[in-house]
Amino acid sequence: MTTSKILFLCTGNSARGQMAEAFLWKHGGGQFEAYSAGLEPKGISPYTRQVMDEVGLSLEEQRSKHVSEYMGKKHFGYLITVCADAEENCPRVFPGVGQREHWPIDDPAAFEGDREGILGAYRRARDEIERRVRDWVAAYLASP
Repeated sequence: MTTSKILFLCTGNSARGQMAEAFLWKHGGGQFEAYSAGLEPKGISPYTRQVMDEVGLSLEEQRSKHVSEYMGKKHFGYLITVCADAEENCPRVFPGVGQREHWPIDDPAAFEGDREGILGAYRRARDEIERRVRDWVAAYLASP
C-alpha cells in the first residue's frame, strides 16, 4: 500500500487541524502523511499545545500554515475540512486533491469563559478529533 497524503483544513490552523494532523501521525500506522493548513493561519494556540501534551502528543514540530503552501503544489488523497468556515470558503476546485470530506467540529477558540471552561472546550474538540481520526483510519484501511 502506498502512503496517502491527507490535508486537514480549518480557518486559523490553531487547534482542530493541528490536532487532526498529530492524531493521524499517531494512529495512521505509517500509511499516511498528515498535513494541516488554514485559510487565515493564526499560530498554534497555547491551549491546543496544552491539551495535546496531556495525551502525550507534542506539537513542537508543527506550525500554523496557510493553505497556499500546498494548493496546487502537492497531491493529497484526501482534503478533510474540520470547520464549517473552511468547508464553506475553501475553493471547490482544489488542484491535487483526490477526495474531500467534512468533519463538523466545534471551534474551541470560540468558547468564552474562564480558563477551565476554555480548556474543557479544547479537550472536547481533541477527543472528538481523535475518535474521528481513529474511525477514519480503520475505515480507510478496511476498504479494498
